[in-house]
Amino acid sequence: MNITEKDSYVTDSNRPRPLLSRIFLSAKHMFYPQFVWYVCIHSGRAAISFYSGAKWVKGSLAVMKSLENVGVKFEINGINNISSFDGPAVFIGNHMSALETFVLPCIIQPLKPVTFVVKKSLIDTPVFKYLMRSRNPITVGRTNPREDLKAVLEEGIKKLQAGISIIIFPQSTRSVVFKPEEFNTLGVKLALRAGVPVVPFALKTDAWGIGKRLKDFGPIDRNKKVHFTFGEPMMVKGRGTSEHETIIRFIQEKLQAWDKEESHHREHRES
Repeated sequence: MNITEKDSYVTDSNRPRPLLSRIFLSAKHMFYPQFVWYVCIHSGRAAISFYSGAKWVKGSLAVMKSLENVGVKFEINGINNISSFDGPAVFIGNHMSALETFVLPCIIQPLKPVTFVVKKSLIDTPVFKYLMRSRNPITVGRTNPREDLKAVLEEGIKKLQAGISIIIFPQSTRSVVFKPEEFNTLGVKLALRAGVPVVPFALKTDAWGIGKRLKDFGPIDRNKKVHFTFGEPMMVKGRGTSEHETIIRFIQEKLQAWDKEESHHREHRES
């Protein structure tokens, strides 16, 4: 499965679900064993040998297919905006769940080498740390904005100059509700300093819920479609205020449209 061949990808509505998923097990109980297996296998490989971008894409696709197998549907748009220009970029978007961390690689990495800006705690998480470290991410503490800015600018410019794009979630934490006041300008400042384009993206990934006890193991709701949309690349000018506002509007407009669509489908199911 190559989801980057066209400008959009939509899960086949006739995609068959495994028998156990259809007659017995919930989406959550079908998906998480597969997910844990993926993390263990790929982290183990990353711990003992070189873990290539191609292997990362393969593992990312495995997670996406596992979600589709339990009934979660995807709609991805604007893929051509990732490859419509030469060189690296800073990808800036909202952060809603663990899903995007695992699925974004199979959308962007086949078109542009990429890594993340992540919390320092992620590279020390048992098992998962080997997989995360293999991608050589930029780490931030999320407690000292000045230190975070310095780390993102210094490390980010080096990676961008080496041709590696960067995914950054400017929110301080995952949230189903998008709050513009919590959406910082780190990504815009990095793109400005490095002289590379910004590619805004909006996502709706609350089909993978946030768990009460274990944050990454929440409910899986197959009635909620997963959305990713990538906007047109843009160069940052001046102080980047206009571009930052454009990214926020882009995310808000997409979220509003997706919420309306979901509400319509919910009303249709209940009628």
